[in-house]
Amino acid sequence: MTRRRGRLWAAVAIAVTVVLAAGLYWLQPWKLWQDETVREALPAAALPTGSGAPTAAPGGAPAAPVTVARGALISHEHSTTGEAELIRLPDGSHTLRLSNLDTSNGPDLRVWLTDAPVKEGVAGWRVFDDGKYVSLGKLKGNKGDQNYQVPASVNVADFSSVTIWCDRFDVSFGAAVLAAV
Repeated sequence: MTRRRGRLWAAVAIAVTVVLAAGLYWLQPWKLWQDETVREALPAAALPTGSGAPTAAPGGAPAAPVTVARGALISHEHSTTGEAELIRLPDGSHTLRLSNLDTSNGPDLRVWLTDAPVKEGVAGWRVFDDGKYVSLGKLKGNKGDQNYQVPASVNVADFSSVTIWCDRFDVSFGAAVLAAV
């Protein structure tokens, strides 16, 4: 009987260890106390060289980056502040810039352009994967200023908002309406 009880306790200990390890891997709770600050400058596209400052880049694009849409981030699942700007670079490409970002860290955070309306409170936590969206990549850091290149194949006019999306739990940490400037 004692031998059987010892095997049972060993099996229970192994099961608890496996469940605990899987839970820690899945939830990654230590990220709640780790901040990753990023300080990126706005990317500059190559401009033609020559005498004098150009008034426009090739193709009629402006010679300097132009903000075409912007919005303030609001909190969803986690407290989130900062600004989001959709910027057209002189070469015609687009970059999404997050400035003064301050949010929680978490597992599998992504930056998405979406066509979903930004709703305050719990009603806005899970709406961003209901419609059209494009992932611009992993969130580089939960604090600071960072840039995300928009793929050339993306028509930015199709998207009206940006979200910091937790792919692990399908929830928005924060979002902003991108209003035309």
